[in-house]
Amino acid sequence: MLALPAQSTLTTRRVATGLSRPIGVSAPIGDYHRAFILEQTGRIRILRAGTVLAQPFLDITPLVNTSSGSGERGLLGFAFHPDYFRNGFFYVYYTRLADGASMLVRYRALGDPYTTNVANAGSAVTMLGPIAQPFVNHNGGGMAFGPDGHLYLGLGDGGSAGDPGCRAQDLGQLLGKILRLNVDGHPAIIPPDNPFVGVAGARAEIWHRGTRNPWRLSFDRLTGDLYIGDVGQNAREEVDFQAAGHAGGLNYGWKIMEGTNCYSTSGCTAPPPCNSPLLTRPIHSYAQSPAAVIGGYVYRGCAIPALRGTYFFADYVSDRIWSFVYNGNAVTAFTDRTAELTVAGQTMTSPSSFGEDGCGELYICSLNGNSVHKIVPRAGSPATELGFGEPSSNGLIPRLGFCGGFTPTTELLLENCPGVCLAALVLSARNNPTQVPDIGLVVPYPPDLITGAVVTDVNGRYATPIPSVGAWVVNAQWVILDTASINPFVVSNAVRLVMP
Repeated sequence: MLALPAQSTLTTRRVATGLSRPIGVSAPIGDYHRAFILEQTGRIRILRAGTVLAQPFLDITPLVNTSSGSGERGLLGFAFHPDYFRNGFFYVYYTRLADGASMLVRYRALGDPYTTNVANAGSAVTMLGPIAQPFVNHNGGGMAFGPDGHLYLGLGDGGSAGDPGCRAQDLGQLLGKILRLNVDGHPAIIPPDNPFVGVAGARAEIWHRGTRNPWRLSFDRLTGDLYIGDVGQNAREEVDFQAAGHAGGLNYGWKIMEGTNCYSTSGCTAPPPCNSPLLTRPIHSYAQSPAAVIGGYVYRGCAIPALRGTYFFADYVSDRIWSFVYNGNAVTAFTDRTAELTVAGQTMTSPSSFGEDGCGELYICSLNGNSVHKIVPRAGSPATELGFGEPSSNGLIPRLGFCGGFTPTTELLLENCPGVCLAALVLSARNNPTQVPDIGLVVPYPPDLITGAVVTDVNGRYATPIPSVGAWVVNAQWVILDTASINPFVVSNAVRLVMP
């Protein structure tokens, strides 16, 4: 497929360094101030206010098998429960040290999930496993909660090469499948509408089959569509798709097919033929040279409005990064993003995973660079940071964030304030920050609108939705009444917002 040259609208900013094999970034629903980074070696770290916290959120290094030299074992996946801020639950998938088996385990935050930066390492509950792995490679590990509230987990075919046991087609095995689990049960409950419930000889946990090594799957947070990056054998890489609301039971073809090529039916029992309509073809496939596809996300953030609905993915071996738009029938706007997302002096080799924060903004993990990079708009693009701001009595600068939620609205977020203080939002169509003599404030002045006073929560946060209607440009800044400061009025950073 011909790749269009990228427009110079994007770049990356390195936001975390000194990590240990980062392979994922995520955040709980509604968490706009932290990003959680998965390290393959056995830890989950927290990125907050531009700093990776010294204490890991979770460290299960002693439990995790990272041996063998294949690079495909370890702590391979994690996901936060959709109701994390109520129950504190999150889930990890890892290779067990003792025998190399795969484990899906639930942990819980230690204390209030809103505020704690530490998990309860003693809260482990096994949800699924051990799942025996016959070889050291192809452990899979992509996992995400779907719009139905169930957990989806991608498993590899068990390894070696060419799936010698044809496990990906065998409904009696979990390997080579996408599983769907109701983790609100203990252990995990099989949803009664899974497609193979009641089918003789089939594992009822199975949602889809025919995957070789699904390395990262994600749901479009707006539409609910599922995207899967599945690593090929030696000829083709592929991106697979499932439309929202599908009843499950798709067969993505491995090992009968590798991408769009016929591969083999050796060892398979009554397989459908190559190119059979019973097999679901990838929405995108490309030739190896060699290669290893890294599945990504559909962008739904607010910082780059023109790219909403665009799917980003990459290749671990070639370091290439691409994007496209898929409308359910055809791929369009296929674009090579490698050059514009490569920043001089910021090593980003071996992209191992994409990630998504609570605002829908995207990140890229560099395995060999031991770093995480955020995809951001270039200067002059929508949502421009104008700076300014001054610290309040807690020593922090109140922070204005601009964030997309899970509905067609935009959130203006206020953070880093003292708890339970008064604040007002200042909006102006002009970028003319001026020192206001009478109260000593730096605001876009004269303001077009000052909202009524609001009260931050006990953690110094406040969020207000703005309907995304029409096109507008506005400069925004929070004014804080903080009587414990030398000057009782302090201000947040200012941001220019552009809505298409």
